[in-house]
Amino acid sequence: MNVGKFITAAGFMALLAGSATAATIGYSSPNFDDNFQTILREAAKSYAEGKGDKLLVEDAREDVGTQLSQVQNFIASGVDAIVVAPVSTESTPAITKLAKQAGIPLVYVNRRPADLNTFDGKVTYVGSDNYQAGKLEGEAACKAAGGKGDAVILIGFLRNEDAQNRTKAVKDVLATDGCKNIKVLAEQEGEWQRTKAQDIVANWLSAGMKPSIVLANNDEMALGAVQAMKSAGISMKDVVIAGIDATPDAIKSIEAGDMDITVFQNAKSQATNSIDAALKIIGGEKVDKYIDVPFVPVTKENLNKFK
Repeated sequence: MNVGKFITAAGFMALLAGSATAATIGYSSPNFDDNFQTILREAAKSYAEGKGDKLLVEDAREDVGTQLSQVQNFIASGVDAIVVAPVSTESTPAITKLAKQAGIPLVYVNRRPADLNTFDGKVTYVGSDNYQAGKLEGEAACKAAGGKGDAVILIGFLRNEDAQNRTKAVKDVLATDGCKNIKVLAEQEGEWQRTKAQDIVANWLSAGMKPSIVLANNDEMALGAVQAMKSAGISMKDVVIAGIDATPDAIKSIEAGDMDITVFQNAKSQATNSIDAALKIIGGEKVDKYIDVPFVPVTKENLNKFK
C-alpha cells in the first residue's frame, strides 16, 4: 500500500469537502460612495471571507433598477444566498418575490424593508430601530441646546423609510414639553451625502437663516453642515450639530469640538449578523424576521468608548 498516495488522496477529498461547505453570497450595496455603507460592506466581506465563504459585492449606485438587475444576476449565477442593503425600502417586495421564487435565502441589512411583516424563516432583516436613533439624537441635541433654539433638519432620501423614521422621531422629540421652544426653520433632502448637505446649509446661510441646531439623519450630512458653517465663519461653539452612525469621521469631529452628537449604529454587528443569518438559512435553519442591533448615543462624555 502506498501511504503517500493514500494521504494525498485523503487530503484531496478533505479539500473537496471543505470547498463544498463554502457558501457564495451575493451582496448588493446601495452606494459605494456612502461612508457608512462602505464600513458595512467591508465588514461583511471581511467576516464572510474569514469564515471561508465568498462575498460577491455590487454597487447599485442608488438606482432601484440597477439593484433589481443585480439580484436577478445573483440568482442566475446560482449564489447560495443574497444580502441586500436596499436603495429604496419601497422596492423590497419585488426583490423578495424574486428570491422566494428562486428558493434563495434573502437577508436585508441596514435599511428596513417595506414588506418586513411578510417575511418567513428564509427572509429576514438585520438592522436597527431608526425611530429610536432619531429619538436619541433629538433628545441629546435638545439637552445640549438647553431646550431652545432654531433648528434645521437634513433628511436622507425622502423615499427611504429609515430617513422617514429618523425625521419623525426628531420632530416628536421637539414637540415634547422640554423641547417645544426649539423652532424648525427648514428641512431638506440631503441624500445622505456630505457635499449635498454642505451646499444646502450654505444656501440657507446665504439666505440669512441663522440656525443654532442642525439635526441630520446621518453623520455625513452633519459633517457637511460643519463645513458650510465653518466656511461662513460661524464658531462651532455657537451651534449644536447632531448626526447618526458614529462613523470614524464623526468621532474625530466630536473630538475636535465641531460636531456635538452622533448615535452609534453598529455596522460591524449588522454586517456579521447578516452573514450569519444567511449561512443559517443556507444550512436549513429558520431565523427571526427581524434581528435587532441597538443604537447608542455618543457625546463628548462617552466618546472614548467609540474611538
